[in-house]
Amino acid sequence: MSLTTKIDQDIKLAMLAKQPERLTALRAVKSALLLAKTEKGAAEEITPEGEIKVLQKLAKQRKESAEIYKTQSRDDLYQIEMGELKVIEEYLPQQMSRFEIEGYIQELIGRVGATSMQDMGKVMGLANKELAGQADGKTVSEVVKQLLG
Repeated sequence: MSLTTKIDQDIKLAMLAKQPERLTALRAVKSALLLAKTEKGAAEEITPEGEIKVLQKLAKQRKESAEIYKTQSRDDLYQIEMGELKVIEEYLPQQMSRFEIEGYIQELIGRVGATSMQDMGKVMGLANKELAGQADGKTVSEVVKQLLG
């Protein structure tokens, strides 16, 4: 079953269960997926990888907004963003832990023969491609800097 179909079903369930917070998040996901599908130059159907990228973008937006609201002491808005983030993360693949990322990056550094920070671009390019959807790019970057630095 495609993600769009699953989102449609979950929207119906959220309406029946009278869950307005969940409904808002699901509608945002559906809207973003429809937008990605109708973008200029897009294929007829969005690929599973494309769906994950859309979800990651939405999750990142919610995290950034939540951080801003927290620094501005707007706990009401912070809670809304975190609630939406929790719903969006249900549809994302399981994220790797920092420990798992460190182990993977160490193996990757050995595979490509990286020895210094000058090789960071090579390591990051391969890591981002292989860990797409499984790890946050910011965390991957931190780990690569730590291991190469």
